[in-house]
Amino acid sequence: MKKVRTTERPGWRSFAESVGFNFHTFDGEPYWDESAYYQFSMAQIEDDLEAPTEELHQMALSLVPDILNSEQLLTKLDVPAQYWDWIRQSWHSQQPSLYGRMDLAYDGKGPAKLLELNYDTPTSLYETGFFQWVWLEDLMMRGQLPKHADQFNSLQDQLEQRLAMLGLHQPLYVSAVAESIEDQGTVQYLCDIALQAGLDARLLPLEQIGVADGQFVDANNQTIPAWFKLYPWEFMLREDFGPELLTSQTQYLEPAWKMLLSNKGILPLLWQKYPNHPNLLPAFFETAQSEPLSTGWVRKPLYSREGANIELIDSFGQRLKVDGPYDDSSYIRQAFHALPKFGDSYTLIGSWIVGDSAAGIGIREDDSLITKDSSRFLPHIILD
Repeated sequence: MKKVRTTERPGWRSFAESVGFNFHTFDGEPYWDESAYYQFSMAQIEDDLEAPTEELHQMALSLVPDILNSEQLLTKLDVPAQYWDWIRQSWHSQQPSLYGRMDLAYDGKGPAKLLELNYDTPTSLYETGFFQWVWLEDLMMRGQLPKHADQFNSLQDQLEQRLAMLGLHQPLYVSAVAESIEDQGTVQYLCDIALQAGLDARLLPLEQIGVADGQFVDANNQTIPAWFKLYPWEFMLREDFGPELLTSQTQYLEPAWKMLLSNKGILPLLWQKYPNHPNLLPAFFETAQSEPLSTGWVRKPLYSREGANIELIDSFGQRLKVDGPYDDSSYIRQAFHALPKFGDSYTLIGSWIVGDSAAGIGIREDDSLITKDSSRFLPHIILD
């Protein structure tokens, strides 16, 4: 694994906007960054990323019945009691899931370490599945990369195949908050994939969804049979319409049971069930008796996204903290494991799962040890 400097494609920004990549730049700073790429060997991809991703996924799934059978664990994960039976039903009736992303620390040498699971509302889908693949093909065509270069990236194909075989009710409504450019880019891409899979897929801003007679309805008061919502389950349960979830017949992507795996509390539960696993870091639930945060730990709220409300003290005693809105839940602590540093940037690998299969990676860079929503996205290649 190495970082390779390269030349940006002329006019890529105009091309990006022409294909709907309207969030390639945030506040004048690059989000998509093709001034460099990361290069992996096939062995690094297959042995150190692909295989562990699928193993970690199965380990996480094995926790779902453990949690659902324990009121203590459901309480520890801060799941409101009124929804417990409903979540159990979503698992026991085998409500299908679509995809997820796990964030890994990996330097090309030692085992990849799981930092967290993003199994409810993962983003960076479009740039991983489509735009970095176009970048690869473009550079090979221009002679900037060898013709035999490859990429760990079957994300779009696997999503299309998965959507086609799930047996979803139709039409499938695909929603995100209207004012979020990044979220809208994600759902527009997913809606396009669903259409290619032969589904009747319809974009609908989250704000236009209503409730009537205990059912979720669209702007025309038509019942929503199936709904992909890029909106966190922990928010859904606490909205005014939360109780309607118990009466609605809507089929959800992701299903309700996935909220258990998107909770940071899954990290200490994984460590308890699989202690000393090479791809896990020590983690535990914070209690009133926990010692003050000391050197070598990361403190994370149960519910947090894009690095918000993360606090860490690294192995040298340096403290780093990111503010955010997720300060009203319990916390877990995870052993500090530094992201690898390439040049002046710290590198995080997002490894994708579609169904139960590893489907590719996306790479984020930041100038700090905490990856945030402003962190840059860089493409990658496989080259032996």
